[in-house]
Amino acid sequence: MKKILSILALIVLGFVLFYINLPVINYGFTGFAFILLVLVLVAIVFSAGITVSDKTKQIKLAALPSKYLYIMVAILLAYCIILPLATSTKMLRTESYQKLIGEVKNGQKITNHIAPISIDKIRVVDEKLAYLLGEKILGSQPALGSQVELGDFCIQKVGSELYWVAPLLHSGFLKWFNNQDGTDGYVMVSATNERDVKLVQHIGGKPIKIKYQPGAYFGSELHRHTYFNGNATVGLTDFSFEIDDDGNPFWVITKYAKKIGFSGKDATGIIVVDAQSGAMTEYSIAKTPAWVDRIQPLDIIEDQLNDWGEYVHGYWNFSNADKLQTTEGLTLVYGKDNKSYWYTGLTSVGKDESAVGFVLVDTRTKEATFYKQSGATEYAAQSSAEGKVQEKGYKASLPIPYNINNIPAYVMTLKDDGGLVKMFAMVDISDYTIVGVGNTMRETLTAFKNVYNMADNKINPNSVSNKKTVKSIVTRIQNDVKNGNSFYYFKVKDYPNIFVGSSQISSQLPVTIIGDSISVSFDLDLEEVIDISTFENINLKGSMKGK
Repeated sequence: MKKILSILALIVLGFVLFYINLPVINYGFTGFAFILLVLVLVAIVFSAGITVSDKTKQIKLAALPSKYLYIMVAILLAYCIILPLATSTKMLRTESYQKLIGEVKNGQKITNHIAPISIDKIRVVDEKLAYLLGEKILGSQPALGSQVELGDFCIQKVGSELYWVAPLLHSGFLKWFNNQDGTDGYVMVSATNERDVKLVQHIGGKPIKIKYQPGAYFGSELHRHTYFNGNATVGLTDFSFEIDDDGNPFWVITKYAKKIGFSGKDATGIIVVDAQSGAMTEYSIAKTPAWVDRIQPLDIIEDQLNDWGEYVHGYWNFSNADKLQTTEGLTLVYGKDNKSYWYTGLTSVGKDESAVGFVLVDTRTKEATFYKQSGATEYAAQSSAEGKVQEKGYKASLPIPYNINNIPAYVMTLKDDGGLVKMFAMVDISDYTIVGVGNTMRETLTAFKNVYNMADNKINPNSVSNKKTVKSIVTRIQNDVKNGNSFYYFKVKDYPNIFVGSSQISSQLPVTIIGDSISVSFDLDLEEVIDISTFENINLKGSMKGK
């Protein structure tokens, strides 16, 4: 009877450990072996026949455990400790780690990857601000806010627009128990407009119920649901909440394998889980639907890039010759053809302010491109922007690289202690002393161009944008005051765009009227409303000569 109870106890303990930990049952993973090791050790204790003497109260070993149990312990310890050391130690597998990222191509100009962008498409909302805005809209509905909480925000392109999207999750066991059919929708926050915040609870007239989620329990827990439906033999990571272009909610889970013994994680494909029904579809990297932005997890790519830079000359490179390391972490950016990339600067080991180049890694295919270009690190750019408004004490957000009139530049927000956006900043990637700040993105762009032009474009002559001069007649003109500054918007004959400039550009702007002949110069870009670089009223010039 005692033996039967011991066996039953082992079975129950094994089931609990297995159900909670969800170990990957495959070579290169140690979770399942550790569970077996625990069970064998417990079996040794049960089979030892430990008794306590009634007379002496001493613990006695009445029976010796089977030698086969000790052999199993030795095998499992060898698998969990010795084998990983022999097959995965970086000192022994240096070349494998260095090449895990694959071929890193050399790029010519970073602007070849990052397309020119209109200022209304620049990201002004980061993850922290998105969370604050999401909490605000959730708090506006007390009945809902008391039942759920916001999950992690994931930036993604929905159609042609960038959004931060986060699911509503159960806020505890009792909330889940009383609402097992799922939480009521998700929150969308525009990455380009902080006033565009949506609580989405219906799609096509049907209510959204997010049943499968990380915050659920038992079979509704996302990882457990995926694991017990045919994915016990593959590594699962990066459980990202994404919506398709119709707004339907899904979980995108990256599958990975160990490429270097018990280490060297590498993405092999994805599993798309319907957040409502739980239906799952597996895709290879090549066959992944276009609406999925991210296959390659940030932590895997960061590790592979650091190994690529660290072991450029093998393991025994104590002089740190040509060693590279990533800077402040990876940032998700969008380039040409709506492709998304992990972006990071690279510095020489031991240097902190100056980057020797920049890397863009395709978030789907892992194709990596290295641009050998000296410039500012993300931290240096942040410090430079904060220095411009040091009297205000604002803190800069994580810089995002953009192609501003063919000038590679970091764009960031400047926030107060409450996390609210107060100003904006642009910093030239090639030279962090070239800084423009403003109360609006347009003011910031104008200030940045002015500082850049005052430097006579000596930073990078190849990045100078194309300039154009137009001589025409004013057909409409109107002024607008923003944050205490006067801006003059005007149209001219035979040119489709609207021009804008301040009195700081020219003192002639405030006295210009319809019918005046003018000459303006500007940078060719994607803007519908174009910032002018110079302005000359030819009529006023002529009248001054007549006098």
